[in-house]
Amino acid sequence: MFHHSSKLQYEVRVDTPDPQFAKFLQQAIGGVEGEIRVAMQYFFQAMGARGDAKYRDLLMMTATEELSHIEFLGHAVALNLEGAPLSTQEEAAKDPVVNAIMGGANPRHILSSGLSAMPVNSNGVPFDMSHVYATGNIAADMLANATAEAGGRVLASRLYNMTDDAGMKDMLSFLIARDTMHQQQWLAVIEELGGWKGQLPVPTSTPEDHEAMEHSYYFLNTSLDEATPEGRWTSGPSLDGRAEYSVRETVDPLGQKPDLGRARPKSGAQREQI
Repeated sequence: MFHHSSKLQYEVRVDTPDPQFAKFLQQAIGGVEGEIRVAMQYFFQAMGARGDAKYRDLLMMTATEELSHIEFLGHAVALNLEGAPLSTQEEAAKDPVVNAIMGGANPRHILSSGLSAMPVNSNGVPFDMSHVYATGNIAADMLANATAEAGGRVLASRLYNMTDDAGMKDMLSFLIARDTMHQQQWLAVIEELGGWKGQLPVPTSTPEDHEAMEHSYYFLNTSLDEATPEGRWTSGPSLDGRAEYSVRETVDPLGQKPDLGRARPKSGAQREQI
């Protein structure tokens, strides 16, 4: 069950409407880095969460907050579309706001939504849920969530740098701050569950005798003309504490040359293949 307040989570103020920026803001709503994605990701993770109920509660509360972000971003889109033309014949076509929408904003904001937000990205492509990750494994989901919030913070930072509108910068600074907290909380779950050593490799429940561990901890240099890039991943103890990292500069292939043999009769192949 959900409850709703009539007030937005954060104030939305647009000092100078900019229909082109409204198009850019759509990425924060319906893009792969956007709020629809994380709201649905946390929601489905919560519905599939097993174990300590506090992690389900954490996910559900954050999913609900992300719905609040969709709401105030949608309001920001609508406010940026104020003054956009409803026809090219309008006298307002001489106005800079009109020139902006005619010269790069999303025409569907006029044709499809009546000057309001849509569940699409900045190219007008609807969000299709293909980037919602909910595995049922708490560690895998937390890693995916931290990555999602990192991408969202990158996007919010880019949007912040694309506008001179003080109201939009203020709203985006709030989103940047919340993305900071959300990155922190998902990584904090991993730390609380035992840190990287306790949570890696995902899933920790896979028995070691199911894994060819002689291949688990070497970095393979597959380049013909570049030296191995030395780093934390090439020597020293592995992050999960199970082994030491090493490097293999060259490896003889372990598999066979792929050969499927002759085609089967009645398979639709050419006679020469059978």
